[in-house]
Amino acid sequence: MHSMQKKRMEASCLELALEGERLCKAGDFKAGAAFFEAAVQVGTEDLKTLSAIYSQLGNAYFYLKEYSKALEYHKHDLTLARTIGDRIGEAKASGNLGNTLKILGQFDEAVVCCQRHLDISQEQGDKVGEARALYNIGNVYHAKGKHLSWNMAQDPGYLPQEVKETLQKASEYYERNLSLVKELGDRAAQGRAYGNLGNTQYLLGNFSEAIAFHKERLAIAKEFGDKAAERRAYSNLGNAHIFLGRFDISAEYYKKTLQLSRQLKDQAVEAQACYSLGNTCTLLQDYERAIEYHLKHLVIAQDLGDRVGEGRACWSLGNAYVSLGSHEQALHFARKHLEISQEIGDRNGELTAQLNMAQLRSALGLGSGDEDMGAAQHYSGYEAQGARPKRLQRNSMDSLDLLKFPSEKKINRTPSDEECFFDLLSKFQSNRMDDQRCPLEECPAEAAEAAATAVPALGERISQSTLMTSPQTEEFFDLIASSQSRRLDDQRANVGNLPGLRITHNNLGHLRVEGDAQEPGDEFFNMLMKCQSSRIDDQRCAPPDSIPRGPTMPDEDFFSLIQRVQAKRMDEQRVDLASAQEAAEEEQQRPRSS
Repeated sequence: MHSMQKKRMEASCLELALEGERLCKAGDFKAGAAFFEAAVQVGTEDLKTLSAIYSQLGNAYFYLKEYSKALEYHKHDLTLARTIGDRIGEAKASGNLGNTLKILGQFDEAVVCCQRHLDISQEQGDKVGEARALYNIGNVYHAKGKHLSWNMAQDPGYLPQEVKETLQKASEYYERNLSLVKELGDRAAQGRAYGNLGNTQYLLGNFSEAIAFHKERLAIAKEFGDKAAERRAYSNLGNAHIFLGRFDISAEYYKKTLQLSRQLKDQAVEAQACYSLGNTCTLLQDYERAIEYHLKHLVIAQDLGDRVGEGRACWSLGNAYVSLGSHEQALHFARKHLEISQEIGDRNGELTAQLNMAQLRSALGLGSGDEDMGAAQHYSGYEAQGARPKRLQRNSMDSLDLLKFPSEKKINRTPSDEECFFDLLSKFQSNRMDDQRCPLEECPAEAAEAAATAVPALGERISQSTLMTSPQTEEFFDLIASSQSRRLDDQRANVGNLPGLRITHNNLGHLRVEGDAQEPGDEFFNMLMKCQSSRIDDQRCAPPDSIPRGPTMPDEDFFSLIQRVQAKRMDEQRVDLASAQEAAEEEQQRPRSS
């Protein structure tokens, strides 16, 4: 091939790649990936350029949630780094593979990759790489702990040993990351470490420790004027105080969360804050205020077309109106809850709404249609949290137990990719939990940004002049091409058929031949290449049969929490129905104050 033509191809490959990089930096990953793909199509003989392209393509696909493609390109990057003996490149590619495998739920392989990143960074004296690797390993154990907790049957008040150990490991790696980023003076990274330490301690049920970490996280967010991180910190502080029984403090934190979400003009998180506040007001028995917040949540859920959130809002509103003795309004929202549950396929919500409607109609003395009566008969034995429904009384607190909450063992929903509001909990007694679900490290954008190893810009990695010039001996290439063709074919196979690599005698010497002595770590490399992206094709580690989480819902499990807190109160207040029947009949027009 003529040298001028070769130069033009090299220039064209680099131009396409630089445009891809510019688009990705501007946040347009789809267009950026298309330019990088075009650069690969043109191809280059410059190994460092190709490595930079693979790395950035992998990251672009990661952000686009096309994880099997991300895996493929990060694997190409690793293969290339190893063939040219680029240790730092190998470390970074391993870290990126670890993050991608983590998202795909391949936790053990992810740990091996991230550990590889850590080992090489330490060997090379790369402190920044070492800190990133420690953070990433923490992330893998954090995600694994959450995943295990969704999939393990748990006894009440018990955190399975494997979950506990996994979360403790996450915490240890975050602690190591924290001490290193303190040494490096990286305040932003310290903020991320504190946020993750707060979340792992929260999952372990160590709420006071979680609060201390989240307060540190909050201080750093304020330092940077990072409103989104500040909002998350307030939300997490609100969550933790709920479990210390300090609903009043939680309400104050959630109000700050709400204020910030409005400043950020983020309607979905504004709705989440309203939802959290509505439920906290319910715990504080301030039902009028609870209704105000739930109505705000409802309006936003409707605006955003979030039917799951809308159903939850209707359910919450029904509960609050019953607490106030307003059965007509409660019936209206129970009916809406039923419609939405049927539409989204939430069978548990549907059963609950049908039971609530039948009981409310009966309380209001309305002639039930056959179907409603049938529902009442049919569901009379339905136990949402193990307590058989009692006959509806006309006073508010006694009737609260009739608005059943779903057993979250039956409705598994994918936890939110953000805070996951009371992501975990169903036990309130003695601050212990029987179900550890989990808030993700930070917001997805921050987690991804922190997790993906930094990719040096193409311009930083290779000077343009080097790229633009072709070797002087290029014109002789045609003369020797025929004698080398066989060797080139062998070599191509050995470097894993890397797309976009134009092998020339010029870069041949840099490619390690398969027959060479095996390097330490080849076992790791072989394990990795067996992680077929087709096998794990974008499978996410979501619980089975999950109903998608609505964008306005911070978490589903607050319901069972409120139910338990209310059940305690109701046990204290419930009257013996048989002996109190006459009194109840006489007082039916006067709802008893709570």
